[in-house]
Amino acid sequence: MIEIERKFLVTSNAFKEEAFSKNRIKQGYLSAVPERTVRVRTKGNKAFLTIKGASSESGMSRFEWEKEILINEAESLLLLCEKGIIDKTRYEVKVGEHTYEVDEFYGENEGLIMAEIELKSETEIFEKPLWLGQEVTRDSRYYNAYLSKNSFINW
Repeated sequence: MIEIERKFLVTSNAFKEEAFSKNRIKQGYLSAVPERTVRVRTKGNKAFLTIKGASSESGMSRFEWEKEILINEAESLLLLCEKGIIDKTRYEVKVGEHTYEVDEFYGENEGLIMAEIELKSETEIFEKPLWLGQEVTRDSRYYNAYLSKNSFINW
């Protein structure tokens, strides 16, 4: 139940041609406190409730618990969420042995494109595609919970 991931900015739209999957995501936060975020998400025709703990010192690891819920339950819960619903398209791109999740944001976060990769350990080696830019793993401004309250277009 520990999630290990690294985050990067994306430097071009080349990932779109490499993607094997694409889904629209809407998500909101019932709690956006960094020590315990509670997220509601719709992804295509599925929905999830996710609880995440505080990040480790490296910013790469944290507790994560997720459960699939009914789409109508998620839609009702989204109405209870704190201000700032995240709207984005997620592209999944296979690179070597890993899959990158590349998020293209809309609305108040328009212009932000970010890639995440989940790893088995913080020291795991992975292939970096040409469109992968600066690493922002340790920068909390790039957490979706932060973006929901502090829009990218206002930075």
